[in-house]
Amino acid sequence: MTQAAHDPFSLQGKTVLVTGASSGLGRQIAISCARRGARIIATGRDRQRLQGTFDLLEGSGHQQIEANLTDAQDRTALVQATPRIDGLVHCAGRQMLSPIRQLQESLMTEMYAIHFLAPVMLTQQLLITNKLAPAASIIFMLSTSAHIGTRGVGPYSAMKSGLLGIIRCLAVEQARHRMRVNGISPSVVPTPMWGDAGQNEQLQAQEARHPLGLGKPEDVANAAIYLLSNASRWVTGTSLVMDGGVVL
Repeated sequence: MTQAAHDPFSLQGKTVLVTGASSGLGRQIAISCARRGARIIATGRDRQRLQGTFDLLEGSGHQQIEANLTDAQDRTALVQATPRIDGLVHCAGRQMLSPIRQLQESLMTEMYAIHFLAPVMLTQQLLITNKLAPAASIIFMLSTSAHIGTRGVGPYSAMKSGLLGIIRCLAVEQARHRMRVNGISPSVVPTPMWGDAGQNEQLQAQEARHPLGLGKPEDVANAAIYLLSNASRWVTGTSLVMDGGVVL
């Protein structure tokens, strides 16, 4: 019996491309998936931080590719350098707050390029070049703001909500290849972009709102492992909401 058959959560023998792997959730997902046996293709914009992630990956055969995914040429170069993969996790992105009344077109355009256009077009290129293996798993990193209204995050929420539509349509289109397409919608998860969690009043206020407290990057990484592994072979076209009970 193979390890994958014995342990449905194993990623042994799978190759997984993780975008935004230089920091935050992308970094933890790359590290955790490597621990489960995956070969990681890690990509990010910051060469030094990407190397820092690469140095923490267990196992062998991993690859790092520096790329700015909002640049079409960089996306093409990434696809060309990527071997055939069994999993794709879109983690690249950043938060930019703006109430709708104060919204500037330049910010909206930037949010669209980062959070919607880049992951969708990267996925499209991987599909048409046959870089995604049959029965591959595609994961888009969403947010609870894709499901509920939150002050100040309208542009971000709009892009994440738009990805829900892409997930559903792509899941239907690729089902004949046994390919699965899902999302993960986490609530607040302290990462370096938040600064020192112990000194951050906003994070402390958020923690008080979450019955189970704030999440950790490892929690989101475990969800990614589930959706990448054979354990989720019958799950597609949905998004796993991880909110610590805040919407209750």
